[in-house]
Amino acid sequence: MHAIEYVIATDEAIKTAAADAKWIDGFRRWMAAKPNPKGGKRSLSHIEGCVLQIAAAINATPGEQAQFKAEQMKLVAKSPTYRADIKTIAAMFNFCLRPEGGRSDKERAMIAATRGNLLAYLRMAVATWARPDAIYEVAAEQWHSAARVLNLNPSHRRQSKKYRPMVPIARQFAPWLDEMEGQWLEVSSIRHAWDKMRVHLGLPGKGQAGEKLIRRSMTTLGRARIGEANWRQGEIMLGHVKASISDIYAVPDPANLGLALSATESIIDEIEALAPGAFHRKVTASGSTLIVVDGGKNR
Repeated sequence: MHAIEYVIATDEAIKTAAADAKWIDGFRRWMAAKPNPKGGKRSLSHIEGCVLQIAAAINATPGEQAQFKAEQMKLVAKSPTYRADIKTIAAMFNFCLRPEGGRSDKERAMIAATRGNLLAYLRMAVATWARPDAIYEVAAEQWHSAARVLNLNPSHRRQSKKYRPMVPIARQFAPWLDEMEGQWLEVSSIRHAWDKMRVHLGLPGKGQAGEKLIRRSMTTLGRARIGEANWRQGEIMLGHVKASISDIYAVPDPANLGLALSATESIIDEIEALAPGAFHRKVTASGSTLIVVDGGKNR
């Protein structure tokens, strides 16, 4: 649609072969100056996404080849800068475990039950540093209990540029995986619950605090604990660097990913101190504070 409007506004008689680098630069300037229905300026990533679509449309036409290339998205995308600290992550767990509202402990327990999948997502995200798409696909067959290693790449998925590694699992989280049957998450999306939590906690909007926030925040928290000299372990944990480890029992070794594991366990301990029951198996109600018993996986 944008390309057609640009052609109409500039030269309706243009041929595909004439849509070269100079032409596409003009399109970029035109898009940048075009009013945005949502207000504000159009992002560079949005404009480059349109360029990518134009190139794809030309290349899909028999006998035609685009005479220009889109910029790499990583060069134009504006990455979120917000990171959650441990206090904020603990507040996310408390949102699930200790919901406000309700006239009784029973009603608050019912509210907490509706947040079980969000709680399960938070546990997995903190313990694995994984991308949201990987978390949604985790199933029992990926868990190697004896080695305490989770393969984030299911057997049916071919590895891609978004590489999914095998990661060591924190002692606090392993018991939950030992009980896993089938898929870890029972839903295909936690977006509604996540957005409700984001608003309740006053987290920033505009893409700054989406579901990938835990991955970004664990990266920041973990890096400070692992140290720059050993940060390659963090890169392997994130799937940014492929590990050469062939023995899954060697994955948690300090020489491989053991330092990342220790950092994760220490972060979980601090979260647990602020949000009892975040990872521990059982909690009981005390006074007016509601705690979910056996924790929110709707078992």
